[in-house]
Amino acid sequence: MTLSDLAERAAPQHAPRTIRFVALGDSLSEGVGDRVADAWRGWAALLAEGLADAHGRVAFSNLSSSGAQSRDVAETQLPAALALRPQLASVVVGVNDTLRRTFDIGLLARRLDRVCAELTAAGTVLLTACLPDPGRMLGLPAPLARPLARRQRAVNAVVHDLSARYGTVHLHLDAPLWTDDRTLWSADRLHPGERGHRTIAAAFHALLRERGLAHGTPPSREPEQPPPTRADAALWLATAGTAWVVRRCGDLLPQLLMLAATEVRHSATGTRDHLDARADRALTEALNATMRT
Repeated sequence: MTLSDLAERAAPQHAPRTIRFVALGDSLSEGVGDRVADAWRGWAALLAEGLADAHGRVAFSNLSSSGAQSRDVAETQLPAALALRPQLASVVVGVNDTLRRTFDIGLLARRLDRVCAELTAAGTVLLTACLPDPGRMLGLPAPLARPLARRQRAVNAVVHDLSARYGTVHLHLDAPLWTDDRTLWSADRLHPGERGHRTIAAAFHALLRERGLAHGTPPSREPEQPPPTRADAALWLATAGTAWVVRRCGDLLPQLLMLAATEVRHSATGTRDHLDARADRALTEALNATMRT
């Protein structure tokens, strides 16, 4: 059954078909990096424009918020999304979890499992994505980057498992095709720029079209604004980037330094595999726990 079929069944007789699309997640889905008329637009809004054919319309609601973690999606955004009774919902979150001292892959897995289960039970088609490693994107030194990479791999493994379990429309945003093409990313190197948001929207549209779930014109991949320059990147690092680091320091930096110290110690003793094994055990336990719920 297509999104249009679901919309037509839900609509009063003779009323235009309305596809309700809701975006859940963090700054990526909020649209950070793609500014239009002093507001964020982003891939989800661009995708919404191409979902319906000429005989239908799309009601798009963006519940995503900058800094959101899996807890925010499960506790705040999910109830709001269910109240909107969407035929389509995107659930893209996890990077902010990895940047917190409270990171717990088991909790994240249970939260995302609940979000996917409740939306699917309500008849919603889900969009999901695995995400790039923030340490690699920022070019952090290896002792700092490895712990973040280990966490992001675990998050992506959970998302992969849930995407298969719930039959989501899944996009691999951690692939080199995305991470190695700097023209897709904004000056902060953490969020897509306009070209990146457009490319994500077009990729999701193609996947939806393959399933017979998108009937409108695909979003253009070509940006309307010039890409960020090196001067833009330097300005961001000197202003907003510094503010971003300051906001994160109280929560992330002390633990990240401890993680880096642990990484260096295990590297020096040739026991870094122990850290990988510990993370693998935590991931296995997290996945097994969601299978029992």
